[in-house]
Amino acid sequence: MSEPKEITIALAGNPNCGKSSLFNLLTGAHQKVGNFPGVTVEKHEGYLDYKGHRIRVVDLPGTYSLTPYSPEEIVTRKFLIEEPPDLVIDVLEGANLERNLLLTTQLMEMEVDFLVALNMIDEVEEKGIVIDIKQLQKLLGCHIVPTSAKKKSGIESLLDHVLRVSSHAIEIRKNKLFFRPELEAWVERIAGLLANQKELGTYNCRWLAIKLLESDREAYQEVQRYPVWVKVELALQDALREAERLHDADPEVLITEDRHAFIRGAIQECVRYPGARQATATDYIDRVVLNRVLGLPIFLLVVWGIFQLTFTLGSPVMEGLGFLFRLVASTLRPLLPSEMLRSIVIDGIIAGVGGVLVFIPNIVLLFIGLSFLEASGYMARAAFVIDRVMHRFGLHGKSFMPMITGFGCSIPAIMATRTLKSRTDRLVTIMIIPFMSCGAKLPVYVLLTGAFFAPAVAANVMFGIYLLGILVGLWTAWLLKSTVLKSDSEPFVMELPPYRWPTLASVLFQAKVKAVMYLKKAGTLILSAVILIWGVSNYPRSAELDTRLAAGTAQINASNLGQAEKDARKGELQLTIKSQQLEYSLAGRTGKVIEPLIRPLGFDWRIGIALVTGLAAKEVVVSTIGTIYSLGRSEKSSGDLKAILRSDPAFSRATALSLMVFVLLYLPCVAAIGLMKREVGRWKPVLLYSLYSLSVAWVLSFVVYRLALMVQ
Repeated sequence: MSEPKEITIALAGNPNCGKSSLFNLLTGAHQKVGNFPGVTVEKHEGYLDYKGHRIRVVDLPGTYSLTPYSPEEIVTRKFLIEEPPDLVIDVLEGANLERNLLLTTQLMEMEVDFLVALNMIDEVEEKGIVIDIKQLQKLLGCHIVPTSAKKKSGIESLLDHVLRVSSHAIEIRKNKLFFRPELEAWVERIAGLLANQKELGTYNCRWLAIKLLESDREAYQEVQRYPVWVKVELALQDALREAERLHDADPEVLITEDRHAFIRGAIQECVRYPGARQATATDYIDRVVLNRVLGLPIFLLVVWGIFQLTFTLGSPVMEGLGFLFRLVASTLRPLLPSEMLRSIVIDGIIAGVGGVLVFIPNIVLLFIGLSFLEASGYMARAAFVIDRVMHRFGLHGKSFMPMITGFGCSIPAIMATRTLKSRTDRLVTIMIIPFMSCGAKLPVYVLLTGAFFAPAVAANVMFGIYLLGILVGLWTAWLLKSTVLKSDSEPFVMELPPYRWPTLASVLFQAKVKAVMYLKKAGTLILSAVILIWGVSNYPRSAELDTRLAAGTAQINASNLGQAEKDARKGELQLTIKSQQLEYSLAGRTGKVIEPLIRPLGFDWRIGIALVTGLAAKEVVVSTIGTIYSLGRSEKSSGDLKAILRSDPAFSRATALSLMVFVLLYLPCVAAIGLMKREVGRWKPVLLYSLYSLSVAWVLSFVVYRLALMVQ
């Protein structure tokens, strides 16, 4: 018997509908994470074997519609058109059908094969909501399977439906969503024109006609490539004139009205809510966290608590990893006979990459905290609370979500600004995102606060650094909106999902994704950077210094000193020559050129090297410090980077604070700068921003350094 073909299903649904929990439940550990082609939106895929069938599951980004405004909407729609799965599972939140059905109506318009997973059915029953599933199936033209990812119920029934549909044991009727008569006439006219264009064979002509009437930019770009556009454009102009004459509105508004009319009718016919609505736990919590006076302090307290937990729980594990790397270094040192090999492995790779990897516990804990806030529904409330503050600085409330994303990585955060309709709001948000402390900056903060502050104080210092980035970002937004980018921000409307206790698997999965990305970066970019840094820190070598080392070692060996005293003096001589060789190297010479510019900030030439290499990725600042400072140490004292920094006369608590501020505010990584240029469209604004960020970083670091010197 031949092997059954692989079945591909795609999970689509609104944010907070339980789609990711369902994905995790279906695929378990058989998951992989990447990016959709050409964009930084995460693509989650997984596999499961069920009743002799191999099922590939693609978790599409959470989206409210298929209108291509945000990256999530764009990639979801492109996937459904260009890589159509065998079946789409539309995940609906049972207690919020009216909101969720908007995406369903657009799947109906695309005429894709889809099932509905009526998720969170346990919450529906708890709230006393009654849903006539049979009648709703008739209206939507698809099968509906009640599920609860939280209670793990309905999963087998859902998979059975998938197998039955894929084997054509049951048919999907595919109801069309019909609009008012005049709209239908315009749709049919344009669809008829498109049907004659053979090159559009992969598109559903009716769906494409609806999108053109909605002024969908992607649809316009597609059809404008063909001769039929001349006739289509005339038809669209006729439809626009008729819509204005008959309804004083454009076709896009009428289509939206008809979709919502269908949804309201379906809800009226198929859903019964309990008579008197009782206040829920969500209502009681919102009375506190959304309070005008208490909302912002509570948000700051929650974030502060996450930092405290990150340091309190992460420090012991981090110290354990640090001990492990020191043990590996001390074990390998006598096993590597070649001094060059010993230097590159111990002083380069272990000191550089190991110095970054020890911070994984803190990074994982921080992302567990942020994932918990997002999955629980609190992050949406935080956006609502922060909106009041942001409007005072001329920012749109929706800018908060890209800013929050910026705490993970600036690149997806900059991409997320596409959800902002106003170009000025988008530009301002792009310019302030690099001031948010991305995950790549976290190792720098953890290293320096751990070296110069007690754990409880270190968490407060790091919280202050994150807060400083937000304040500088808001001040920058006010400056831009008051001068070169004047405009009024749109009002902010955001859905507030009910509070839910996130599943442990979902939260841990999100943290695992971030940790794996961090490890991949450590194994590729950071490792490459460390080897390069080791090379430029060791070469060119001074023949004069090598001669002095050989002569000095021979003189000590020929002396009448005891063996212990000889070893001590040779160690001191080697340390002196190492330090001088480092200054003679290409890295040392580069650092010396930079040093006059950064000396007022408390930085020497070694920190200057780290700041330059940090433009590749901010984690490289730590790996550079680890490599550079290890090269200037004796074998006995190397290993514990925190101890090395504490004992270095050029490093102090004031230097650490100044360096954290500078790393927070100076230029983002080159990848983020390139993306900024692509989103802005020109180099001039990006170069002006770069000059501005360097100036702000220098001034604030100078102020922090001088104040810290006064109080330390």
